[in-house]
Amino acid sequence: MKRPKSDYVIQTVSNALRLLESFRDDEELGVTELAKRLDLHKNNVFRLLATLEERGYIEQCGKTDRYRLGPRCLELGRAFAKTRSLLRHARPILGSLAVEVGETAHLANLQDLEVLHLDSEAGQGLVVAGERIGMRLPAHCTALGKVLLAHGTADLRERFDRSIARAGGLPGRTPHAITDRDKFFEHLRSVANEELAVDLEECELGLSCVAVPVFDASGRCVAGLSVSGPAVRLTEAVLRGKLAASLHAAAGELSRRLGQVREDRAR
Repeated sequence: MKRPKSDYVIQTVSNALRLLESFRDDEELGVTELAKRLDLHKNNVFRLLATLEERGYIEQCGKTDRYRLGPRCLELGRAFAKTRSLLRHARPILGSLAVEVGETAHLANLQDLEVLHLDSEAGQGLVVAGERIGMRLPAHCTALGKVLLAHGTADLRERFDRSIARAGGLPGRTPHAITDRDKFFEHLRSVANEELAVDLEECELGLSCVAVPVFDASGRCVAGLSVSGPAVRLTEAVLRGKLAASLHAAAGELSRRLGQVREDRAR
């Protein structure tokens, strides 16, 4: 009988990776705080930091004596992007889209039933939505999440229903989010028909977003492309009008670069 891969896990390596992941949302962290987060002795944390620092994955700030990610992490991130055709093809399209609409453009997919932001390009205005690379957000209250669920497989939606909607419900991050399970899945059917989803301050008050699907050569939805910005500027009419047209064009180009071939539908 084949042993599960978890039986081969090296705990020290696992702890080192957990340490690096602790910097996902914090620029700098100290030894004491890391020890608490990882539930490890401070001596063990210090040894891990020293090893990672020696390899360039961690560096110590001279002014604060706290630690932050080192340049080798950036090198790995760039290497990852170079070997992934989706990210490689999406990069220039995100840049052009952000310039065209003057708002922040995002690329994301679903990981563990959450929206994972893979790349983004900030708009050039004084007040624009921030970049969210590496950030995870709930699927039910984001335009990206809704478009990815709607254009995913029936099995994906069943897993989401079983693990999220029925298990813990659909929490309302704002008063505008859909929290009723039946209404949410009915909403997904509309999203699938339109190939378009909007988020009208459902995830964050003051922020609106519109998203469309991206397909690969097999016709599978592999990502979502979105534009977000201040709700006062991005009304529903704007999201479904000019921005939707620009997004569909950009997503269509990205899908073609990924090998998709299909006749354009009239919109």
